[in-house]
Amino acid sequence: MTECRKLDSPEETSPHIGTLNEKPLHAALKVWYSEDGDRFEVPILGFVADIVRGTTLIEIQTGSASGLQRKLATFLRRHEVRLVLPVAARKTIVNVGPDGEEQERRLSPRRAGVVDVFRQLVSLGELVGDSNLSVDVVLVHEQETRHARAARGRAKRYVVAERSLVEVMDCVSFRHPADFLGVIPATLAEGFTTADLAKAIRQPRWMAQKIAFVLRTMGVLRVAGKRGNAFLYERDACS
Repeated sequence: MTECRKLDSPEETSPHIGTLNEKPLHAALKVWYSEDGDRFEVPILGFVADIVRGTTLIEIQTGSASGLQRKLATFLRRHEVRLVLPVAARKTIVNVGPDGEEQERRLSPRRAGVVDVFRQLVSLGELVGDSNLSVDVVLVHEQETRHARAARGRAKRYVVAERSLVEVMDCVSFRHPADFLGVIPATLAEGFTTADLAKAIRQPRWMAQKIAFVLRTMGVLRVAGKRGNAFLYERDACS
């Protein structure tokens, strides 16, 4: 299920990769993924691929995936593409004052999981079902550094200045659209609604709706009818 390898420390970097002008989280993940023989920042079809490994292109996206549509669509016409999407399973928040001194360090109470990747996948449209596309969901412990900015009144306001990698905790690989059906519990009977799915995976309904939308777009989930105003879904046995 996982092809990820662990580094002893996120400080273990290779200067030949060309990470000096990149955001820290993106640069660290590129190093973490690197293997002997890889090429980095390679111009291809009018875009720049993060990593080229043989005939496979590896794209690491630490921001919104919506901006990747044109790039991915172009790459997928001629290449297999592995899309790497980090998810903050654990986050340390560091607040820094105007003088540059650390004022507070704390763990965020929010714990994200694999299902959170659907926040990104939903923006890729029909590309998510492309046979040349595979996805690695990298569960990370990241540090989010926030800098104080001027604010009226007594309340301090902070803006995110940097995200960096503390540790890669796990990696789940999806090599075929049908692999994504694994997010739906096997105990959930066919003919379920997004409300049923939300309850089964202990997520808000809006998340279940995103999951259903993506899986329908991939062609591995289909509408089998309605219960009142709610669609009933079934896994596609032919996927």
